[in-house]
Amino acid sequence: MYEKRTVDIQGSPMEVLSFAPEGPGPFPGIVVAQHLPIAHEGLEKDPFTIDVGERLAKAGYASVTPYVFHWWDPEEDIAVKREEFRDDRAVADYNAAFDMLVRSDKVDESRIGIMGHCWGGRLSWLHACHNDQYKALVTLYGGRIKLGMGDGAIAPIDLCGRMACPVMGIFGNEDANPSPADVDDLDAALTKAGVAHEFHRYDGAGHGFQDFCNDERYRREASDDAWDKLLGFLDANLK
Repeated sequence: MYEKRTVDIQGSPMEVLSFAPEGPGPFPGIVVAQHLPIAHEGLEKDPFTIDVGERLAKAGYASVTPYVFHWWDPEEDIAVKREEFRDDRAVADYNAAFDMLVRSDKVDESRIGIMGHCWGGRLSWLHACHNDQYKALVTLYGGRIKLGMGDGAIAPIDLCGRMACPVMGIFGNEDANPSPADVDDLDAALTKAGVAHEFHRYDGAGHGFQDFCNDERYRREASDDAWDKLLGFLDANLK
């Protein structure tokens, strides 16, 4: 189960879903950056978003997932949200989510990581470049990392020198955004910046291959293996 809370961001109410293991803690914490397909209409409408929080709680992690599309009406077309998206607003959203974990009695503030799928794969990378308190980042098939969003925004790939945590990247070799060439560029940028990282790439898997809500995209074997790897990575860095 989860708790739903609301926090004010520059005059706009943002919904946040909080998940936690049973017991008093303190537990390591995870900021979860939401993915895009159904979740852009509201976090509780998306079984995948709920599943991620529940998986993390079962594995011993407290987590928060902020609804970063609170700046628009939930029923606004997804194309409009993509076009008008601003990285500066996203950073403010994730600052608030991180602070919620820090203030929680159930969370050890010295052991907080960030992760995200799809759109959230990009946003988790972005916020790891703006918060040096994270101890781990997992980005799963995040597209548009090579693109800044909003006036004057710097592409997240060009900010990775600010990262202070190790990175795990999980990608499908049949993906077009990010493509294998894009993933090579992300790998090279992290290497140049001296950021410890490991990438895992799956043949026969495309974008969203962990999304069990999408029969066309879902690849069970690759998804299960990726979950094992990412939880192992989080355990190694946060437990």
